[in-house]
Amino acid sequence: MTERSGQCMCGAVTFTARDVPATYGACHCEMCRRWTGAALVAATVPAKGITWTGNDKIRKIQSSDWAERAWCDACGTGLYYHVTAPGPMAENYEIPIGLFDDTRGMEMTGEIYIDHKIPSLGFTGDHSRLTRKEVLKQFGLAEDFDTLDDGD
Repeated sequence: MTERSGQCMCGAVTFTARDVPATYGACHCEMCRRWTGAALVAATVPAKGITWTGNDKIRKIQSSDWAERAWCDACGTGLYYHVTAPGPMAENYEIPIGLFDDTRGMEMTGEIYIDHKIPSLGFTGDHSRLTRKEVLKQFGLAEDFDTLDDGD
């Protein structure tokens, strides 16, 4: 893990993040696809390790019962996905890897909601690929996977 900096497209919001892993993943759920236009490709960064500047430009929306998403109000760049429900996931932010100034040494290690991906979109490499059902089961979110709404 290392320290990395980054910013939105226009530079109105910048950040420095400590303990950034060298790994990242992709989420293909419906909400991530709609938010990004394809898939959320992001690194998991500890909340306590991020320092933001340009806070007056950061806008948030509670995108589900358990998470929020943020963007730069000046240029519209998606800044992060953050679980707001109590638990270990709330201690992290998912920061899109395209925001980091330098991504050298970073490697994709997994994809989730692979059965919901855009058909022609594919990432190469040997990494885990979990279906929606497998992800929900892993986090104990539902017993009846067929009736749970697709979301983030």
